[in-house]
Amino acid sequence: MAMLRQRPQLSGGNGVSLLAGGDELFPAMCRAIDAARQSVWLATYIFHDDEASHAIARSLAGAAARGVRVQMVVDGFGSKATLARLREWLEPSGVQLTVFRPVDRWWRLLHPGQLRRLHQKLCVVDGETAFVGGINIIDDRNDLGHGWCDTPRLDFAVQVQGPLVDMVEQTARAIWSRAALGADWREELTALARSAEPVRRARRMFGRLRILPPPQPDEGHEPLPPVRAVFVVRDNLRQRSAIEHAYVEAIESARERVFIICPYFYPGRVFRAALKAAAKRGVQVRLLLQGKADYRFAALAAQVLYDELLSAGVRVYEYTPAFLHAKVAVVDDDWATVGSSNIDPLSLLLNLEANVVVQDLGFAGTLALRFEAAVAASREITRPPVGRGWWGSVRRGFVAWTAYWFLRLAGMNGRY
Repeated sequence: MAMLRQRPQLSGGNGVSLLAGGDELFPAMCRAIDAARQSVWLATYIFHDDEASHAIARSLAGAAARGVRVQMVVDGFGSKATLARLREWLEPSGVQLTVFRPVDRWWRLLHPGQLRRLHQKLCVVDGETAFVGGINIIDDRNDLGHGWCDTPRLDFAVQVQGPLVDMVEQTARAIWSRAALGADWREELTALARSAEPVRRARRMFGRLRILPPPQPDEGHEPLPPVRAVFVVRDNLRQRSAIEHAYVEAIESARERVFIICPYFYPGRVFRAALKAAAKRGVQVRLLLQGKADYRFAALAAQVLYDELLSAGVRVYEYTPAFLHAKVAVVDDDWATVGSSNIDPLSLLLNLEANVVVQDLGFAGTLALRFEAAVAASREITRPPVGRGWWGSVRRGFVAWTAYWFLRLAGMNGRY
């Protein structure tokens, strides 16, 4: 049965350009930041220490030094190793750097909330240009667990202009404010208690923390001009399932094709049912997953589902030329998404994520060509690596048991 949900409204008049890897994203970001006149907002999971990240840091510091308001938030776990250097690089120039859920004390790791990380990758310049995707601030050839590689990992982002930028900026502001409040909550509460108008001050404070949902459609409006797009986030408040709903709705309505690229793939029952139902009604469903594993358990989690998916007619490929980090999809001729969200419990149930959904023939066609090129360099899986025997059952049970207890530890109940 289809999932009941409200559709977020697509806004017309956007410019959306596909960017492949940091080799295309970082120069575009630097050009935008170097031309900034008023503000720069940046949110990322990893901000590393290599030449690619140094270039971004120099642009941010230069913008702040000439009077641009630069506010940046990084995840406390993903950027833990470079936080001290980030402060040295950026804070003297005036960049306002804050940390989302810092792990600077060992006892912080014991709190279940620490499993809910900032996984969004956002940058907004002057409220006019935004960058959204899955690319961390680290060289494409640099893997934190495996060192330097000759071939860049496969990853994507989009550059956006138009009405969508306001939604991206509001989200970046809200995440920065949440992280800043987390660092200075005692001072905020003291100021609130001493304020002559505590209710009004409290409303303003909580307003800064709220990520607004996409507007709902007005059925009386005429079709909007291209490019139509919507910015969809997953948070731990009102928009817990927005990205998953967008995926499932598109798959359920697919008529011809569903192409998905995802490195960490362990979808829940509803998502798997949508993929299998699409394949059984004749839709071409193809998944491109990682063949060069960065985390062995993540690869196993995907592999234990291969038999179920292949039996339903889903075709599975593994990308072997390099590490895979892209989180993108194309459905039919005119629906596509690019963002930070994997299709696994971490992204769909815990982390803060952000995707752009685009309804446009040209953009979807461009992304489909990228998909075909990546598939051509990959291997197709025709025999599941995790078989049907007792050993396969043990491995599937182990992955399911681990996922169950991980989600329980994070405070999630119910079936996934």
